[in-house]
Amino acid sequence: MTEGYSEKVMDHFANPRNVGEIPDADGIGKVGNPVCGDLMWIYIKVKDNILEDVKFKTFGCGAAIATSSMITELAKGKTLEEGLKISRGDVADALDGLPQVKLHCSNLAADGLHAAIKDYLEKTGKKLS
Repeated sequence: MTEGYSEKVMDHFANPRNVGEIPDADGIGKVGNPVCGDLMWIYIKVKDNILEDVKFKTFGCGAAIATSSMITELAKGKTLEEGLKISRGDVADALDGLPQVKLHCSNLAADGLHAAIKDYLEKTGKKLS
């Protein structure tokens, strides 16, 4: 059942970090994959251009939960510009890889973070330098 999953994936699946909503989030990114049905919300709180808090809610497989958890850890404390540079590959690499069959459906986390940052920028009218 866990064949092909790294210890980090299994740890983030079993002990996800930063689960939940931010009630007064500055930006929310909602992404999904219609093929596998994974659905993910990423919530961000921004202070002085820094991703001060990042949380998630994910309806999906274990790999989707693990990538959601990892993106929150990768993004917290980064500037908005740095957050937008976190790629799907960065998330998979930080988890010591994902099974090839899970890459297409489970690495929505970076897309969700990017959507949350874009939502924040649209709401505030701010532009990145």
